[in-house]
Amino acid sequence: MSDAKTLTGEPGGLSTLVRAALPAVPGVNQLPGVRKGSARDFTGLAYRRERVVAERARVDAYAAVCGFPRKDVVPLTYPHMLAFPLHMAIMSDPAFPYPAIGMVHVENTITARRAVRVGEALDVTTAVGAPRPHAKGVLLDFVTTVSADGETAWESTSTYLRRGRTIEGQVSPGLEILDAPTGGVEWRLPANLGRTYASVSGDANPIHLYPLTARALGFPRQIAHGMWTKARSVAAIENRLPEAVTVEVAFKKPVFLPSTVAFAARQDDAGWTFAMTSPKDGSPHLLGRTTSATPDI
Repeated sequence: MSDAKTLTGEPGGLSTLVRAALPAVPGVNQLPGVRKGSARDFTGLAYRRERVVAERARVDAYAAVCGFPRKDVVPLTYPHMLAFPLHMAIMSDPAFPYPAIGMVHVENTITARRAVRVGEALDVTTAVGAPRPHAKGVLLDFVTTVSADGETAWESTSTYLRRGRTIEGQVSPGLEILDAPTGGVEWRLPANLGRTYASVSGDANPIHLYPLTARALGFPRQIAHGMWTKARSVAAIENRLPEAVTVEVAFKKPVFLPSTVAFAARQDDAGWTFAMTSPKDGSPHLLGRTTSATPDI
């Protein structure tokens, strides 16, 4: 995207978190450089990173936390780590009309056109358009493209819900997955999982870290990252997926930490349907499905 802003230097860190948090602080959020633009006037925003390398040490650390084996290609979900700084840059930009704190990741779709090699230099662009209506507020689609030498290797759409006033328009039903499997293998998730995943992802949202920081944002204790639940689910079936594949998920109930979750997957002619659920009552934390994708030729 030619009009995308370029994100330079090493992204992430404390300064990013501060910029993301300031627009949620009353009074401070009216200061120049912090004050958000009008949602009514917002039409879109894009950021890019150029020649980003999928470094072996970072890929291996991510794979270990999410349950992937060590390979010469990155895990299917790993390019999201390269895009996440762009998500934060967009949300922290004064032109983006909503504070980053309070944005809820409700759906994520990844399409891999081909495998991404460890050590490969990649161009990453994330763009968001105007908000869409939702029964509880508005939805914003963060669309990422990862390419090398002009070839698209990987794409994703992360849909975030901003609760509050909605806008006019037809409300989309969202991702619907019927008859998802329940039960299956149980995974015990430790209390420090959010901090461990934050260390490899850069997503240090306070709701994932400690009971105290989570309670400050309305949760009884810390919750697992949605993208960790997707990554761990994909890791369980990745060796049975085609190289060119689309994986769609809907994030449902939060996973409080520590806790035990159940994972089950079922294959049919279209691909795999999978779910992460509560072992107690079968209620879903995550619902997902896979389909074959067309390689980018």
